[in-house]
Amino acid sequence: MKRIVVLGAAESGVGAAILAQKEGFDVFLSDMGSIKPHYKEMIEEKGIPWEENGHTESLILNADEVIKSPGIPENAPMIQKVKEAGIPIISEIEFAGRYTHAKMICITGSNGKTTTTSLIYHIFRNAGYNVGLAGNIGRSLALQIAEGRNYDYYIIELSSFQLDNMYKFRANIAILLNITPDHLDRYDYNMQNYADSKMRIIQNQTEEDAFVYWADDPIIQEELKKYGIKSQLCPFSILKKNGMIGYIEDGNYVIERPTPFNMEQESLSLSGKHNMYNSLAAGIAAHLSGIKDEMLKESLSDFEGVEHRLEKVARVGGVQYINDSKATNVDACWYALESMTTPTILIIGGKDKGNDYNAIKELVRKKCAGLVFLGADNSKLHAFFDPMGIPTADTHSMKDCVDECVKMAKPGYTVLLSPCCASFDLFKNMEDRGEQFKALVRSL
Repeated sequence: MKRIVVLGAAESGVGAAILAQKEGFDVFLSDMGSIKPHYKEMIEEKGIPWEENGHTESLILNADEVIKSPGIPENAPMIQKVKEAGIPIISEIEFAGRYTHAKMICITGSNGKTTTTSLIYHIFRNAGYNVGLAGNIGRSLALQIAEGRNYDYYIIELSSFQLDNMYKFRANIAILLNITPDHLDRYDYNMQNYADSKMRIIQNQTEEDAFVYWADDPIIQEELKKYGIKSQLCPFSILKKNGMIGYIEDGNYVIERPTPFNMEQESLSLSGKHNMYNSLAAGIAAHLSGIKDEMLKESLSDFEGVEHRLEKVARVGGVQYINDSKATNVDACWYALESMTTPTILIIGGKDKGNDYNAIKELVRKKCAGLVFLGADNSKLHAFFDPMGIPTADTHSMKDCVDECVKMAKPGYTVLLSPCCASFDLFKNMEDRGEQFKALVRSL
């Protein structure tokens, strides 16, 4: 019997272990840290052997294949040992893809992928399609397949970490929104390694498939020259240009193929320039999948957006508070600042991933009336921003952070939590950071 070892026992790992057991493999699940009670219950119920707070080499290095959770870096000691033993390492998505015939609509990009994924899912569901949501958002793909959910389509958000261990998986529609510096700490601080990872979304595509991408991204333009892409190219831009399948023209949102579609830009529910790209990518994917025009118009105009992404929390004392905790890189913060129309107090900081803050320097100068640093170590932020002469505050908890924002903000200002950084220094995750912010703001 083939032995599968799953490393990491959270959403993707537990899902992979349950599917592997269902498919008749000898399964073992191992986690370096502690396993959440909810996941323990699931594996106990299935009788899957597991361990936590450490890896037992003898129980791992006898695997025929290892499924690695996306959060585990390539340079983790156990991963190095698995590689030395010549055992193939795959991702949960790669594994799950073997056991379904559903069409795969896959979305990646440094920014906007959760909004775009959620919007596509919203459009498909509204149109009555039999559709599931998985990947970096929603529930484990492997678990949904193990539970026998017989969907015709899966809308899958893919991070670069998931793409890294995908080899034979095929996206029927691949969407690449942008490639900007992110997670460089996981890619040897080498932008090319990160770009290579993102481009894996098109591997295995055939002439029957489609590749939807933002045509104005300079890195994507360079990368396209290196690949003999077989799939149908579907570039989009905010401006009408030769070869574009989607664009904005004279206040209209336009998709040219496979049949002409347009609606007033004003009717789109998502505002801000970055959301035009997200709405174009989502609309093209839906249009290619045969969703009727009326249904597409309705869904593009009634989508409510994503939690922790430019989410208006409350207006208190004339100050608007916005939760953009999902902005875990500099580029995401750039989009948020670009959409601000009032003097802004920016909350920034956390676990730095090799950030270069020059990208937002001009916007900070133009839009920010104050900066509140929120992290375990804010020294890099001070070194970069203090010389700009904008008032700053140094905080190490969300409570102190919100208190400082209240002191700095005047009526008519906006307080924007758009941290540029990962959250793991002070919070469980970016959701925890956003939830704490919202709870404190609502209690003001």
